Amino acid sequence: MKTTKDRTSAYPRSRQILVLALALFAGAQALSQPGMPDPNVFEEVGIDQRLGEQIPLDLTFRNEAGESVLLGEYFGAKPVILSLVYYNCPMLCTQVLNGMIETFRIIDFTVGEEFDVITVSIDPAESPELAARKKAGYITSYGKPGAGNGWHFLTGDQESIKRLAEAVGFRYVYDADTKQFAHASGIMVVTPEGKLARYLYGIEYVARDLTFSLMEAADNRIGSPVEKLLLLCYHYDPTTGKYGVVVTNLLKGGGVITVLGIVGYMAMNFRRDRKQTRQVTV
Repeated sequence: MKTTKDRTSAYPRSRQILVLALALFAGAQALSQPGMPDPNVFEEVGIDQRLGEQIPLDLTFRNEAGESVLLGEYFGAKPVILSLVYYNCPMLCTQVLNGMIETFRIIDFTVGEEFDVITVSIDPAESPELAARKKAGYITSYGKPGAGNGWHFLTGDQESIKRLAEAVGFRYVYDADTKQFAHASGIMVVTPEGKLARYLYGIEYVARDLTFSLMEAADNRIGSPVEKLLLLCYHYDPTTGKYGVVVTNLLKGGGVITVLGIVGYMAMNFRRDRKQTRQVTV
């Protein structure tokens, strides 16, 4: 019989494609709005895979209690999932964290036992108090004892944030007019010694992929590059307070052809997922 884990892991790609399609329409509408920031800003945003590279463990951040900590304090014993977000993000960061929680609930490994999680704010203006509130909400949602000792929500100064972001290939831009960050979505799996082992893109993460990535990282093995599915978050209309997701390459590719391509790709993936679901159920 098919388990809950099977059902949960069968659909993420199709759901991401659906988000991608909706993103195209949101982005296309956004570009037609007055006051839309320069679309060229998106050329500066992305996540580059720097597999095998060492992240700087000597960086100093602040934990949820406001204490100064070295990044290296969280490494050495187990693999680490690293996410770069900002806590006041109105859209994509929350989806990234929610996607992490959904997958954490269904994999056999437990936060704080087989792996740790480090979430770092890219906004130097955010405070440890805000990080603490964010952590409390997600630890409660996760619901497993001891997870608070393994999931760390950090804040830091501009220099530390910049060095970490550059080391992991996380490219983002701050727009002073809208007071928002343009950034991409994804998480990184890091070995116990601090080397980048795997990148997972999007806002949902297949349980099987994350499990295998953690197993590889635990053995200090470096994974292979993965397909990029970039969702970019940006505040596009400050006059109305509406937020939109823009997928750079799709918007550059043009309207009708891109839309038809996405619809066809969605249909193909939905059919494949239904076929896989029937096979698992048998």
